[in-house]
Amino acid sequence: MARLYARKRGKSGSKRLYRDKAPNWVTLAPEEIENIIIELARKGYSTSMIGIILRDQYGVPNVRQILGKKILKVLEEHGLKPSMPEDLDNLIRKAVRLRKHLTVHRKDYHNKRALHLIESKIKRLVRYYKRVGKLPEDWNYQRYIATIGG
Repeated sequence: MARLYARKRGKSGSKRLYRDKAPNWVTLAPEEIENIIIELARKGYSTSMIGIILRDQYGVPNVRQILGKKILKVLEEHGLKPSMPEDLDNLIRKAVRLRKHLTVHRKDYHNKRALHLIESKIKRLVRYYKRVGKLPEDWNYQRYIATIGG
């Protein structure tokens, strides 16, 4: 699939191996994995970081295969769901960093364009999350408040 704002095509990635049940070499019980997820979330880790830690340190290739639900669903059940979706939060942080860069380097036109593209992605994602119901209808992205708050 082509990129949104560039005329290039992305590199092809590897496909995940299809499994409908947990691999037999995973030694942790589902309750232990759930407790680890809750503990890491209380320490402040994001869902993607929790998945990376489980993969690298505990040898859990895929939480969904073992528990039958995703990490975010486990966090929702225990009341630890983040207030904002992770991809939107990452884009806002990137826009804040770029805006700080542009206050120092005012003539950096390439990054000005990159900031416009990032903010359009944010607006598009906000529209989607409002439609799906993950964000309230009155939520609004304001770049100057995000710069002060971030």
